[in-house]
Amino acid sequence: MMRKGPSNSITDVAGLLVGNAEDDRVKSGVTAVLCDPPATAAVAVLGGAPGTRETDLLAPHNTVQSVDAIVLSGGSAFGLDAASGVQAALRELGRGFPVGPHNIPIVPAAILFDLMNGGDKGWGRFSPYRELGYEAARTAAKAFATGSTGAGTGALTATFKGGLGTASTVLANGITVGALVAVNALGSATVGDTRHFWAAPFELEDEFGGLGLPSPWPEDATLPRLKFREARTGAANTTIAVIATDAVLTKAEAKRLAISAHDGFSRALWPSHTPLDGDLVFALATGTSGRKPVLEDFIDLGIAAAATMARAIARGVHDAAPKENDVKPAWTAAGT
Repeated sequence: MMRKGPSNSITDVAGLLVGNAEDDRVKSGVTAVLCDPPATAAVAVLGGAPGTRETDLLAPHNTVQSVDAIVLSGGSAFGLDAASGVQAALRELGRGFPVGPHNIPIVPAAILFDLMNGGDKGWGRFSPYRELGYEAARTAAKAFATGSTGAGTGALTATFKGGLGTASTVLANGITVGALVAVNALGSATVGDTRHFWAAPFELEDEFGGLGLPSPWPEDATLPRLKFREARTGAANTTIAVIATDAVLTKAEAKRLAISAHDGFSRALWPSHTPLDGDLVFALATGTSGRKPVLEDFIDLGIAAAATMARAIARGVHDAAPKENDVKPAWTAAGT
């Protein structure tokens, strides 16, 4: 039986801090995951429209073994500037990969498309994302807000507002798994036109409303709800996430963990991994538990990664708050 970590958050994985920064006028923001010490990292991209920075170095055969931070940002390609802000904050702290007299912070990043969500994107010559990234890194802590904040500020799904979600699981062997996700899917996290979450079978202690699955089952439940059928939000997609563990993993094992976590997308979003989603999962292994999983334990770790990711996705939608000029209702506001 799985149980939640103490804060039901990715920061239950020792060695990780999370910071958010957002601009409510723009309806967009940045989330930074800081790793201290640097963590073994990998990435798995299964969506058809990704936007990324520094992901090639995460391949198992490439030299750099660990990263100093991971960045999730809104803003489409403009949001890739956020990693420069996080990198600047880490450089001020003396963090980074040593090359001669220099330290180079390693900060892979991924973005989601939130340009058509009711926010004012007339920011002038330079986008705000570099400064938002710097602020997110400087405010990183164990406790952080979820829902309509950070990279989830302007996120949408086909039926409700998206948002920033997190969850954690402690396995029977003491290893902890945590997930962090900005939910901005082409599809929906809820069943048909109901408020019931696809991830309901994995819910722990009513963490996203405790509604379970709908009964009776809607006849049109599996009919996809898709953004592209709406002119204003059709291209505004992509769910980006981090799965983390305190287990000791190689880069290749971290890659396998990221792949497993994508099963959580499939359990919590219908549909997922479409040509108009850039669905991506970064994996982090801090090694702070000192435990190196054997094969049987690694299977359990992958199962926990998928379930934890599904829960985090549902929590991101569940935690979203209504704000001015929204183009979709928040899940909480739709419950009346």
